[in-house]
This record gives sequence, structure tokens and C-alpha cells, in this order.
Amino acid sequence: MAKIKYIKNELKFQRDSLGRFERYLPTLLLKKQQLQMEVRQVEARLEEKVNEERRLLEELADWRRLFAEPFDFAAHLRLREVRQTTGNIAGVNIPLLEELVFEKTTPDLLTTPPWVDDGLSVLEQLLSLRVEQDILREQMRLLGDELRVTSQRVNLFEKVKIPEARNNIRVIRIFLGDQQTAAVARSKIAKNKTLAKVMTA
Repeated sequence: MAKIKYIKNELKFQRDSLGRFERYLPTLLLKKQQLQMEVRQVEARLEEKVNEERRLLEELADWRRLFAEPFDFAAHLRLREVRQTTGNIAGVNIPLLEELVFEKTTPDLLTTPPWVDDGLSVLEQLLSLRVEQDILREQMRLLGDELRVTSQRVNLFEKVKIPEARNNIRVIRIFLGDQQTAAVARSKIAKNKTLAKVMTA
């Protein structure tokens, strides 16, 4: 706890500080609530993409024997570019997926098995889902970091700064009140002594 001065300027400073803390706290609480809501929404979207990938892999289970045949998928499908933009949620810049750019070539229909077209389509879906999940995880990380910092600030204001300022105001007011009472008492004593001198003279 910082050392305080028992003077009127310090009392004004502590009152101003308390006012600032009490004005800023609702904004922090609102930001915390917004971040919590956004984190839950991103978690739900991520879970949805993970489940979508799981369903797709389950559908592929029937194809596993076909994929055992040697075929170079990389020669016909490649993720060339992940285009992202930046969004802002409660002051946090997060990546947003804009578009995935795939480089595709059509395999020779005469020399490749008939399932290759479907295989390439499923592979494209899987790659897309994985990239979306990575971006959602990065969003969660960034929002989670900001939520942690905001929660710490809320706790600092609620549990430390506001109670400390209130206590400092109370202590300074008591001290200044005692000083004023003592000054009044000294003044009365001095007045009585002066009156006593006048009366005896």
C-alpha cells in the first residue's frame, strides 16, 4: 500500500482516483462480458468444425481401401494461399478467414481410378476444415489472452484500487477531522487564556 499524506490535496487526489476507478470499472466489466461471450461463440464454432471433420473422416472409412492404392494427390490439389482479413472484437484484432485458394489440376480420366475426383473433393474439404480450425484456435488464443488481462484489471479495481482509495479517504478525513477538532480546542484554550489575562489586568 502506497504511503499517503494526511493533507487536503491528498484527500482530493484520493477522491479523484476513486471517481476514475468507479467510472472505468463498468467499462471493464462490459468488456469482460463481451469477451466471455465471444470466446464461447468461437469455442462453439470450433467444436462445430471439429465435428464436421470427424463426420467427414467417418464417411471416408469406407474409402480407406481405395486410398491404399498409390496416387499422388499433391500433384492435383495444393493449398496455394490462405487469404485472411482482420476483425476487431472488444479492442482485440483477430484473424478472419476470407478465402482459401486451391491450385487444382484435373487428373487424366483414362489413367486414374474413378474415385479420384471424389477423393480430391473430400481432401479439399478436409484441408479447408483444418485451416478454419487453426484460425478459430488463434482467435480463441487472442481473445483468451485479452480476457485474462481484462479479468485481472477488473479484480485489481474491485478488490484493490477502489477499497484502497475508500480506505485512504476515510483515514485522511478522520485525521483532518481530528486536526480540526484539536485546532478548535487550542483556539478556545488560547481565547480563554487571553480573556483570563484581560480580566486579571
